[in-house]
Amino acid sequence: MVDHRRSSLLLSLFCLVLSLDCVVVVAKSRIQFDERLTLLRLRSTLGLRGTDWPIKGDPCRVWRGIQCDGNGSVVGINISGFRRTRIGKQNPRFDVDPLVNLTRLAYFNASGFALPGSVPGWFGVTLSTTLRVLDLSSCSVSGVVPVTLGNLTSLRSLNLSRNSLTGLVPSSFGDLLNLSELDLSRNTLTGALPPSFSLLLNLTTLDVSTNYLTGPIPPGVGFLSKLLYLNFSSNSFSSLIPPQLGDLVNLVDLDLSINSLSGSVPKEFRKLSNLQKMVISDNLLSGTLPADLFASSSQLQSLVLRENGFSGDLPDAYWSLPKLRILDVAKNNFTGMLPNSSSGMNQIDAVVDISSNMFYGELTRILTRFSTMDLSGNYFEGKVPDYVLRANASLTRNCLQNEKTQKSSEDCSSFYTAKGLYFDDFGRPNTTQPTSEKASSGISHRTVIILASVGGGIGFILIFVLLPILVALWMRRRGRAAQRGDNDRPKPVTEASQPPKGAQTFDLSRLGNAFGYEQLLQATEEFNEANLIKHGHSGSLFRGFLDNGTPIVIKKIDMKERKNEGYISELEVLSKVGHQRFVPFLGHCLENESQKLLVYKYMRNGDLASSLFRKSDNEGDGLKSLDWITRLKIALGAAEGLAYLHHECSPPLVHRDVQASSILLDDKFEVRLGSLSEVYAQGDVYQSRISRLLRLPQSTEASSSGAENATCAYDVYCFGKVLLELVTGKLGISSPDNAEAKAYMEEALRYISTNEKELVTKIIDPSLMVDEDLLEEVWAMAIIAKSCLNPKPTRRPLMRHIVNALENPLKVVRQDNNSGSGSSRLRTNSSRGSWNAAIFGSWRQSASDVTAVQAGGTTSGGGNGNSGSQGSSGRNNNNGNSSSRRRQSSEIVPEPYGES
Repeated sequence: MVDHRRSSLLLSLFCLVLSLDCVVVVAKSRIQFDERLTLLRLRSTLGLRGTDWPIKGDPCRVWRGIQCDGNGSVVGINISGFRRTRIGKQNPRFDVDPLVNLTRLAYFNASGFALPGSVPGWFGVTLSTTLRVLDLSSCSVSGVVPVTLGNLTSLRSLNLSRNSLTGLVPSSFGDLLNLSELDLSRNTLTGALPPSFSLLLNLTTLDVSTNYLTGPIPPGVGFLSKLLYLNFSSNSFSSLIPPQLGDLVNLVDLDLSINSLSGSVPKEFRKLSNLQKMVISDNLLSGTLPADLFASSSQLQSLVLRENGFSGDLPDAYWSLPKLRILDVAKNNFTGMLPNSSSGMNQIDAVVDISSNMFYGELTRILTRFSTMDLSGNYFEGKVPDYVLRANASLTRNCLQNEKTQKSSEDCSSFYTAKGLYFDDFGRPNTTQPTSEKASSGISHRTVIILASVGGGIGFILIFVLLPILVALWMRRRGRAAQRGDNDRPKPVTEASQPPKGAQTFDLSRLGNAFGYEQLLQATEEFNEANLIKHGHSGSLFRGFLDNGTPIVIKKIDMKERKNEGYISELEVLSKVGHQRFVPFLGHCLENESQKLLVYKYMRNGDLASSLFRKSDNEGDGLKSLDWITRLKIALGAAEGLAYLHHECSPPLVHRDVQASSILLDDKFEVRLGSLSEVYAQGDVYQSRISRLLRLPQSTEASSSGAENATCAYDVYCFGKVLLELVTGKLGISSPDNAEAKAYMEEALRYISTNEKELVTKIIDPSLMVDEDLLEEVWAMAIIAKSCLNPKPTRRPLMRHIVNALENPLKVVRQDNNSGSGSSRLRTNSSRGSWNAAIFGSWRQSASDVTAVQAGGTTSGGGNGNSGSQGSSGRNNNNGNSSSRRRQSSEIVPEPYGES
């Protein structure tokens, strides 16, 4: 609906610019001779087909997309969606220099036509007084936004969306005082929005979504009183939501989702009386929502508050909005009972999602107005009404009667007891009620005696029978600790370890575009072998181009070879994760029974396995190695993606296929994690209390999802191999089932020590040119890698600690250089101390510590029994003997307490 309105707005602007009747599409006059030559040159530089622009025809009369005024001058060019000739496709580029000669050009639309290259600066010079509409969306444009575009003072609409533009948003845009539509979405723009945006008082549409913009939202945006559509989603905006946004009384569509906004929703939002859609999902918002926030927003049709930190009751006003079509407040901390009335509300085809909150009580008739509802993950009790059963409803993980997959009786009972309420215990009859007070007193007395006797017997058994058994098990475990070796290391994922895939549980229509099979067949030249990238374990990857020139990657899944429905799991993961560190998913084609096709954005630099060493641009220069800064950037990007899966998804998700080939790189070497077909929810996040107390080994059985290795610790181990591959340059370390690489890895770990930096130079990639400071960063990454590769899963650091360590690599090795002062710093409760302790805690009792390596460079296979403790205490060189080092290591850097 938004795209339709924008198209209508664009058409209205163009008609206003030309002062022509919208019905007239071809001028009656013939084109001027010099402008005809200009268009012929433009036809040649762009490689346009003769069927669109026939060389013998009059451009004003027969050429598609050309509009002229009464004097035969070209005033409008629209090549949106045109296709190049075969020769033109061989060298596409942003070459539109002939436009310089069209001095009356008011409209240029190249949307969807590939123009690789940067926007020429002369756009804002030659056409400064005439150009009114410029649309370069989805044109494969790259580079920075020219500052000279600020000279287009007559511009009414500027659309640069869906490209690869970089750098800052020019402050000169504040000079575009006539601008009514500005769309910079889906680029890689950085920095803060310039304050000069507050001068664009004629703006009706402002879209800067899906970039890397930072800083607070400028309060001056609240001065743009004509705004109808405002979209700041999928950036890194922080701080509070400016209350000035409440002054945008004409606003219809507001989207602030997927940022880092904090604080509460401003009360001034109650003035947004024309608001129809509001999305503030996936932020850091907190507090309660004011009860009268939308009391006057009678036109609100869509409200999405997903994945914030809201708490408190959900005001009844949300439920009573007469034109509400979508109510989504999932994954918050809302609580309270549903309103118990439906009077005055129409039954409409609406959708509600209040899942993963703390609503309780019975389901009420307020739900009759919704045809689709997700009520899962709350504490609703009682019977499910017929009007809910008739709807498309999800009711899992509640306390409802006669429904599958509900919470435990203990969980539900404790929740209701904490609120001072009675829980119906899933409708089970209560057989313990006494018949009289006397009987109750007698039974109670006998019950006390019986319970005391039973308790005494149980206590005797625990003390004199079970305790010796538990102690024996603990001693047996310690006796076998040195013999387990690789047995505790995670096993590589195999096809046989995959659990059966479930049925589709998500809305496919909301997940990318639905491509036609013939369309994708043409994009890949019928899946020509020349376009094959590789055969993956979940399908074959082909490169291709859409009709508009957009490069894509298509995963072709042969259903005859794969009996399972693995692609459904991947689509389900893609429907849940919303993070910039994952490969952008463009769409799907599921119409063919024998083949399923998934479409992704093309990653220009391929994967890490192919980019670590790549052919040089100059012939004869051999292979070019990634520099250290880029390697560190890649490591941090991959860690951020995994940290999102482990710590921001509920339940935690495990990637299970972390290796160099699954770390994809865009044109800026930004990480986009791929290979999502193996992702599973972690089965058992916490160890039992006894396992923690006695340090018993984790169960080796599959998780509750049925998937082996579905633990976050497995991802951490695999990520450690990737880090070691970045440090050493040894290809294949992170690949599974590589015996040679495994042997190299075990040997390389002997050269990583926390107190001997120079040892790491023996395993550093010889193609890396690093100075003293960078050498310390390499050393730090090697230390992090070794902590990830600890054979004990419980001693590996959490991924969020790894992210912090990679963001501050020098603090890993410079934390406590000052002898005794360092230990006191590590004992603090600061966040830095927390992650530092997690990283170094994994060194304790490590059998492969580098102290076995002699100063002369020779290695010793065994090492003494205290070598594992020296890694975390070796920096304090005046601590005395090894036993004191072991004791101080435990005090300074206690090892991480399980997975959390």
